[in-house]
Amino acid sequence: MSAFAPPQVLPSVMSADFLRLGEQVDALLAAGARAFHVDVMDAHFVPNLTLGLPVVESILKTTDIPIDCHLMIDDPDRWAPGYAEAGAYNVTVHVEAAHDPINLAKDLRAAGAKAGLAIKPGTNFDDYVEVLKHYDTLLVMSVEPGFGGQKFMAEVLDKARKARELVDTGHLKLLVEIDGGINAETIEQAAEAGVDCFVAGSAVYNAEDPAQAIEALRATATPAFTHARA
Repeated sequence: MSAFAPPQVLPSVMSADFLRLGEQVDALLAAGARAFHVDVMDAHFVPNLTLGLPVVESILKTTDIPIDCHLMIDDPDRWAPGYAEAGAYNVTVHVEAAHDPINLAKDLRAAGAKAGLAIKPGTNFDDYVEVLKHYDTLLVMSVEPGFGGQKFMAEVLDKARKARELVDTGHLKLLVEIDGGINAETIEQAAEAGVDCFVAGSAVYNAEDPAQAIEALRATATPAFTHARA
């Protein structure tokens, strides 16, 4: 998992201008992003519609930077392996949509990607601890999936704390990622809870200097991240 070496800030393409997506991906690279996050939505699992596999394939043709694909889609058992085959570094599916999440993790890995499992704010973490033994990444949603710019839900940090404890004791071997409402204030809370990777959209794209915003977020997270593991 070296491509996502924590603490890692993953700029989210969902907050980009899709009419200038190529330029904005280039801007991420110029901003010093080590990896970035792509949200795929199908207007079924979530009410919003974004981009799909053809656009992800086009992005992958233009850059070697690792892509973290978050699939907010129905029937990921059928569609998710295609993103792994296209070259995504990490492909995350929602446990609420997967029919057989354990076999799906195996399929994603066989196709060449890391396997990530996302859980919505209302989903019980404890129900999926055994399933998570088959995954490389846990994505804790700190907003309801579907739209950017939502308010951070601090109550989900209990899930991150439980996951961090299980990782630290060797029961799980994965990175803990969080997505939703991450900014200069909330990233410190998430790092203290044991999160490794932080998806940031508006906090990066609405900044005058995206490069400075990424570095500032990483600098804010690092002391709390280090203290949480001391």
